[in-house]
Parts: sequence; structure tokens; C-alpha cells
Amino acid sequence: MKKILMVEDDENVIGLVRIHLADLPGEVLAVRRGAEGFSKALQQPFDLVILDIMLPDMDGLEVCKRLRMEGLTTPIMMLSAKSEELDKVIGLELGADDYLTKPFGARELTARVKALLRRGDMLRAKPAALPVEPIAFKNLHLDPQKRRVTLGEQRVELTPREFDLLLLLAANPGRSYSRKELLDSVWGTGFEGYEHTITTHINRLRIKIEPDFNHPAYILTTWGIGYRFAE
Repeated sequence: MKKILMVEDDENVIGLVRIHLADLPGEVLAVRRGAEGFSKALQQPFDLVILDIMLPDMDGLEVCKRLRMEGLTTPIMMLSAKSEELDKVIGLELGADDYLTKPFGARELTARVKALLRRGDMLRAKPAALPVEPIAFKNLHLDPQKRRVTLGEQRVELTPREFDLLLLLAANPGRSYSRKELLDSVWGTGFEGYEHTITTHINRLRIKIEPDFNHPAYILTTWGIGYRFAE
């Protein structure tokens, strides 16, 4: 039986989600405050966290950010009444695995939840073979274990998704990835139509690590395909 933590202050939404997910089978534990959801997510194992953005104390984006900083790898689905693209991008940048806008249909919710649960099962069954040794190229240094990036002597502050994206590219120098491949590898499946998010992240990475944004030395463009890390 799957265990799902739902952080949501609207009783009607909680009730609808419980009804829609009744056939998983699974157990939905609902809490109504962000701080409580943050504590619960770290205290016991869950297969999925469903996290509303608008909460009475700590908002969902902050909860998501802090959970990822604590090293929690459980899939996170964000819920919000907002539909602006910026909110979706921010949620994905902070480590969310999916984003659903209210009001949502039963079929869409169920399909997305099942996809995230399958992804979690796959990651537990076959952990990704990420490098553990530091990676160095020119002035850029990555420490996968400490999740630390330095450019020369200066530490580079990256979001969790920016770091994961840079690590994937740097660990496979010369290999060209399409935007869809990068999206699937870093964010997971279920994000068709969000390929432009990759472009946004690549641009932000270049701003942070490239000595010349217009003439990249690290993250190169493979025209007609996507991106690669310099060999």
C-alpha cells in the first residue's frame, strides 16, 4: 500500500483527492500547515508528497525547497490555484517533480500520481549511477557528494535542479542530449511540453559559470539536438 502525504489546508480538496485516489490502493495522510508537512515528510517514509503552494504558514515552495535541501528524494507534486507559467517554473526549479493546477480532473490527478509513484519505485529498484568522485574541467569543479560547485576559488550557488542538470552533463562530456532527454533524466517522466524549462535552466547555468555567456566554454549547444558538456 502506498503512503501519500498531502499538505493542503482546503478540506474540500483533501476530500476530493482521497476519493480520486481510493483505488490505488493507498493511504493519504493530510496535514494543513506547511511546517507540519515539512516535519512529517522527514519523520517517516512516504511514496509521494502532494504539496499545495498557498498555505497559512510556510508556503509550499519553501517547504519543497527545504525538503530538497535536507536530501529528501521522495517525488513531490505541487498543487496551486495559480496557473502562471512562472509559478510552474519556480516549483520545478526548487525540486518539484510535477505541477497540477486547480481545479483538476480526477483522471489527470490519478494519472500523474501513478506516474510519480512508478518513477519512485523505479528509482528505489535501480538507483541512478551518478558519479561520486569530484569532476574538474578548466576552472570548474563539481563535488557530487557535497553538491558543491566552485569556479576557481569562488563557490557557485545553484538550485537543486541546476546542480543535477550540470552534473549530468559534466559526467558525460561530449554527449549531446536533447531537451526531452534532459527533462526525463533530471525531472523524470510526465513533463511533455516543458522542454523550454531546459532552455531556461541552461541559460541560468551559463550566467553563473561561463566566463563569456555568448561564447560558452563549458555548456555547449549542439545545433538541432540540444546541449553537451565540453570535452
